Amino acid sequence: MDRAPSEIGYSVGESVSTRKIVDRLRLTLGVEPEDARSSDWYAATAYVIRDSLMPHWLAGARQQKVEGRKHVYYLSMEFLTGRLLGNAVLALDAVEPLKKAFAELGLDFESIQAEEPDPALGNGGLGRLAACFLDSMASLDVPAIGYGLRYEYGAFHQRLEDGWQREYPDIWLHTDNPWELHRAEATREVKFGGTIKRRDKGWSWCDTEDLLALAFDTPVPGWRNPMVNTLRLWSGAAREPISLEAFNRGDHPGAARARVQAENLTQVLYPEDSTPQGQELRLRQEYFFVSASLQDILIRFGATNSDWSLLPEHAAVHLNDTHPALAAPELLRLLMDERHLDWDAAWKVVRQTLSYTNHTLMPEALETWPMDLLNRVLPRPAQIIEQLNEQLLSELAAGSAGPDVCERMSLIDTTSGRARMGHLSVYASHRVNGVSAVHSQLVRQQLFSDFAARSPERFCNVTNGITQRRWLAETNPYLTDLIDARIGVHWRNDLEMLQGLREATDEASLISEVAAAKRANKVALAHYIAKKTGNKVDPNSLFDVQIKRFHEYKRQLLNLMQVVARYQRIVANSQTDIVPRTVIFAGKAASSYWMAKLIIKLINDVAGVINEDARVRDLLKVIFLPDYGVTLAQRIIPAADLSEQISTAGTEASGTGNMKLALNGALTIGTEDGANIEIRDAVGAENIFIFGNSVAEVAALRTDGYEPRAYYDADPELKSVLDSIAAGNFSPDEPDRFQKIVESLLVHGDHYQLLADFRSYLDAQDRVDALWRDPNNWYRRAIVNIASMGSFSSDRAIRDYARHIWDVPVREVGS
Repeated sequence: MDRAPSEIGYSVGESVSTRKIVDRLRLTLGVEPEDARSSDWYAATAYVIRDSLMPHWLAGARQQKVEGRKHVYYLSMEFLTGRLLGNAVLALDAVEPLKKAFAELGLDFESIQAEEPDPALGNGGLGRLAACFLDSMASLDVPAIGYGLRYEYGAFHQRLEDGWQREYPDIWLHTDNPWELHRAEATREVKFGGTIKRRDKGWSWCDTEDLLALAFDTPVPGWRNPMVNTLRLWSGAAREPISLEAFNRGDHPGAARARVQAENLTQVLYPEDSTPQGQELRLRQEYFFVSASLQDILIRFGATNSDWSLLPEHAAVHLNDTHPALAAPELLRLLMDERHLDWDAAWKVVRQTLSYTNHTLMPEALETWPMDLLNRVLPRPAQIIEQLNEQLLSELAAGSAGPDVCERMSLIDTTSGRARMGHLSVYASHRVNGVSAVHSQLVRQQLFSDFAARSPERFCNVTNGITQRRWLAETNPYLTDLIDARIGVHWRNDLEMLQGLREATDEASLISEVAAAKRANKVALAHYIAKKTGNKVDPNSLFDVQIKRFHEYKRQLLNLMQVVARYQRIVANSQTDIVPRTVIFAGKAASSYWMAKLIIKLINDVAGVINEDARVRDLLKVIFLPDYGVTLAQRIIPAADLSEQISTAGTEASGTGNMKLALNGALTIGTEDGANIEIRDAVGAENIFIFGNSVAEVAALRTDGYEPRAYYDADPELKSVLDSIAAGNFSPDEPDRFQKIVESLLVHGDHYQLLADFRSYLDAQDRVDALWRDPNNWYRRAIVNIASMGSFSSDRAIRDYARHIWDVPVREVGS
């Protein structure tokens, strides 16, 4: 049952008021109301909301310490939280008091919210998932700390210059961040370099370069409960920020060298690693984050416990992908070298404490590090990795494993001399999970099949989820108000309650209300598109959306190919009953990913031709919205009619954008990949557009010898699309600009099998058009999608983790 704020101790009416906001404006910011800018009003409001959370934040930490509750420590290189004000106001149920205060002050609620920058702490689905999980842990009364890095510039701001992606610093910390607290008492020291020496009962890591990890805490409130968890982010600092000796002798740059090197650790998310310097920086970044976090965890445990064998009963340390893989050797080091456990005792603690989520089947995304680099930068952890490998190989030999198995399972690739971070994470964790049913199956059967064959009980599945509080209640007020009127507000902590809409899917009034909510969102997005791009789009057209990180396996190029085919059909007048479409792309390409950036340029060149062609009129528009992030996603997702989830089967681990879009009433067109399969099972095959080859069929094509040119020769429409791109029809100023793209498909093997799926994809798009012509049927199916998303809540995912991996109690639905 939902609890009112008064029942959980929140005094919203007193905490959020005109007087409180004005007091903060004057006393904290030093600004009089008549001189305040919108950014000042935002900061003052954020401080007031943080003040409302603070008593519960502090009290919860005290109570958990007294009770000795087991904590989850979630280690992730990314936490893409999005703006925090709206989420916190919803959690406090303070929307109406805040709106009242703003009305008294003559302020606009939405424009003040818009002053908050998007925290640049992530790059895509990995970071958005981590943020959803923190939200759900707080809402489900699971004590947790998320550990990450406080990137000063994050990934990058994406701008389009003549259709090309250009990267600029994302200066999100250009002003003080009112949500964070600098915890000076939690500063930790992290070692690099140096040498290792034998001592009486172990090893000593000495003569090191020591850097400081500064702790910055952000509150993570649960929805309408007193739990406030913590996101702790580390920032790099030098022990001695300036060398006075160097400065005084005139070496001013050299005097600050240590400070600059330390701060570089947390300047940018995923520094470019194509150079040796960039690779070393990335390794240092990952170790810095892991070492500071584990030291913090052990200090917290040691404050009330002296028996280190009990650590697994009090701490569940979770590795979100392979970036924190160095947690295994580092935790061993801290237990052996600084807490004086022997190897066997320390290894037992590590194995029982760590768990690992794999997020990818792609070998290039499973990090490996050269052992010579590890030995130079992290000699003691590198030594422990070698010892772990010796232990593993001894275990395999004792089990009569053959040389081929030993080579496949080795933590160090003997051919390349590189440490395998995925292998290390699996070996050191008591539980390993994939993030969708098909992905977890492939993890067991392909990626880590040798490990799974020997310890099948350690492998499981936890399908990803999203928080409905952020991705429906906050993101889509039109649909939220409709649902609240129909079934009440309790779905915010029990998404399965949306099933209550299914019984009314044929009700004309509900269909009309959902259609009206969708159109209102589309009108809002159309205004935004006009403002940002100058393009006018028709809200009555079908909004066809693909929003995700740019990568060849996600196949934005396949989507663009169907756009070109559609354009050619319209121009040829081969179809008289054309369904008007607005095709929307958004997403960033990694700064060094040349092919992905070329595809972005192609999208924009195609858009330039189509949007200016009078023959097309309003039948087809192509829009690329730059600088994709959480806030932009919250604009696009409520307005989407069609959700493009078209990765090559077997490449997308799960996806969470597919869940967000379906929850907001978009129908999915997608392959049998990731969570698309589970979405199909939930909504019914008739309420989703599945196309393309299955995982088995993709593998069979590769095994039998895939010949993409055969598809090109056999399909005149496919041939026409590729020929028009190759001929420079969309780049008349530089006809050969996109030759490399066409060659990647016809000459270099079409690795992600776009041509094999092209015809099936176009046929599915024809089915989309046919359904769109029947609006009542379309929106009836949209309602089924909304109503069927209960199992895709991150609350359900956290319950699965809590029960099957972390062994922590969790608040049940309705309690």
